[in-house]
Amino acid sequence: MKYSLNLINRKLVLEPKVCINSRIVVVGASDVGISFLETLIFWPRLKFNNLTLISIHGLPGKDPLISKYRRFLINSHCFNDEDYAQMSLCSWVNVVVGKMTSINRSAKYVVVSKEKVPYDYLVLCTGQSYQVITSQWPQRYTEKVPSNLFTLNDAQDCFEAALWLEEHRLIKSTENIIVYGNTIDTYTTVEALLSLGIEGSRIHLVWAPPGSASPCLLEATLEQAVCEALEGARVVVHPNSILAQWGHGDNGLLTWAAFTTASTLLHLQCSAFFSFAYRTLDYDIFKAVTDACLVFDGRVVIDTAFHTNDASIRAAGPLTKFSRRYYRDELTHSNFNSKEIGFELAASMLSLFDSKLQPSSEPPEGSDRLIPVYRRCKVQGGVLPGGYNYLHISKPGIPVPLDVELDPYDRGTEIVTGEAAQGNYFRIHFSRYNMVDSITCFSKEPFPVSNYICLYRQHERLLNDLYYRWGAGQLTDLYR
Repeated sequence: MKYSLNLINRKLVLEPKVCINSRIVVVGASDVGISFLETLIFWPRLKFNNLTLISIHGLPGKDPLISKYRRFLINSHCFNDEDYAQMSLCSWVNVVVGKMTSINRSAKYVVVSKEKVPYDYLVLCTGQSYQVITSQWPQRYTEKVPSNLFTLNDAQDCFEAALWLEEHRLIKSTENIIVYGNTIDTYTTVEALLSLGIEGSRIHLVWAPPGSASPCLLEATLEQAVCEALEGARVVVHPNSILAQWGHGDNGLLTWAAFTTASTLLHLQCSAFFSFAYRTLDYDIFKAVTDACLVFDGRVVIDTAFHTNDASIRAAGPLTKFSRRYYRDELTHSNFNSKEIGFELAASMLSLFDSKLQPSSEPPEGSDRLIPVYRRCKVQGGVLPGGYNYLHISKPGIPVPLDVELDPYDRGTEIVTGEAAQGNYFRIHFSRYNMVDSITCFSKEPFPVSNYICLYRQHERLLNDLYYRWGAGQLTDLYR
């Protein structure tokens, strides 16, 4: 029997844990899904005996060799290899490797590679992923995907792409590699390719026109420094180009791609193609959701308590959107910290099993029509072209460029040291209440990311009177 520690009359005593045998199936090993499982596993009064994770690549963080290739993509810093090792999810969770292709709501099971996985509660946390889609957006690419066309969504995808480049001797060849898209992952992928030893002149960075998403880098000085680094590495940049067509060779590999620009047609030969242009819900997940008659409105529709229109099915993360009755279509879980979303999702379900968590009174009238307030910061970190270590910590919400974000009448206080071009840029911004609400680091040297994340929402007085020292001219380098 499992026990938990409890404090009674100032003494620690052992209490037996209540065993929960309900079958809880989580689809997707995203940060939201991992945070959800972590909360359930280490909840002090309950022991969940029947947790199942369905994931295409199994549990994340299982191989440090694979994890190092994660640098191809921007990092949310929700979990690292040490976190995965300490959680040891394989000791608590049954893992089904594969993709969910069907949901049977009446019989309560999902289908994974023709295998039925039964559930009492189903939790959808797959997120969104880069997709192979032709120029006729949103038409899905239905042919066999060429092996040199890469859509990177996790460390396993990155590892397989790097391995393919090495096995086909493309590291030292003279053939072109195309990186296409309009997200910050294009920057980190270009830097990862350069770090593998690929000549910059062979890399063609083709920028898709910006969509509704926020710009890659919210500060113009950082964007300029990265552009100069690309030029210095001789990476060829093609702005505002739309994929029109691509062609295959006799071996089935992509050999060329054509793009339309404002004035001409761009035709490029290539030996590998990295696509970051279209990020959306995976088609098989979309089909499973819609065939099961879950309400879908561009994304899976949920209420503020993560419920879908099926009482046994919950969903969270970037694959979801709030119901239109909240009148906040532009605000989704992708605007918040994934680890916090996973914790809140678990908390909403724990009340089903833990009587101490059930509310003692009815919530205020109308509160069910309010979107919850999330407080943890959003984090982006990675290595950008030029070898710049980048970190951006911001408050939850829809990201906007820096010059738009700051209130012209109450800008708070901004402290900046260093310069982006010199690789020692550090910016910290305080709200009108003297609380840290954003941090940006852009450095040639590594820095302690976890320490800087801890600064978020801290008052200036807790930072050794930062205001006074800044005003007295004592601060010239915030890294020291």
